[in-house]
Amino acid sequence: MKLDTVIAERKNKKIYKDGDLVAKVFDESFPKSDILNEALNQARVEETGLNIPKIEEVTKIDGKWAIISTYIEGKTLAQLMEENPNKMDEYLELFVNIQIDILSKKAPLLNKLQDKMSRKISETDLDATTRYELQTRLNGMPKHTKVCHGDFNPSNVIITPDGTPYVLDWSHATQGNGAADAARTYLLFRLDKKDDLAEKYIKLFCEKTDTARQYVDQWLPIVAASQSVKGKPEEREFLLSWVNVCDYQ
Repeated sequence: MKLDTVIAERKNKKIYKDGDLVAKVFDESFPKSDILNEALNQARVEETGLNIPKIEEVTKIDGKWAIISTYIEGKTLAQLMEENPNKMDEYLELFVNIQIDILSKKAPLLNKLQDKMSRKISETDLDATTRYELQTRLNGMPKHTKVCHGDFNPSNVIITPDGTPYVLDWSHATQGNGAADAARTYLLFRLDKKDDLAEKYIKLFCEKTDTARQYVDQWLPIVAASQSVKGKPEEREFLLSWVNVCDYQ
């Protein structure tokens, strides 16, 4: 592949386009196990029949690990929302419908969300009492086996020119409770300072899935704790306020 056209750049990785393919190239500091796990997640989600880019190859380019996938032509839902604010309600409905479709799928070999959340809570620098309360809450939550994206936000949804939605970035995918995935999406909107959109989103999600808002709220401290492990200083104070937002009695 020719690495001439950069289409996105993230911390520790660059994404290049070459014809009908995309190469996500990781720098040397990125753990090999995480790269291979991301490729495996994507391959497993492919088998559910969801519209996602197909894995073509996992390889090394100039000594760096790379995941090669099919290129999906189109605009992200985030771009479309920015360009057409008058269509926000229509786009938000599409966004929630896509998430519900994802949650309707099963992928029995994906890692379990419950295990991942438990590990993340252990990795935080929260005090022992708070970690214990979070683990207790997590252990008491219903255990489901729905496909959960783990980073579902409008920038990870591509709409092709013919209107077909595709979902990108399955590195955080797990199987578990859909309300946890909704809680994370809500927090991502809040972290992006889109509070009104966050409220509209969670109201619509709860209406469409017949889920009590209080049930999603039960997941917020757990999800906020797991998000804080990413170590972004600008997010820390906000996330920690959510870790302690609920009464543990």
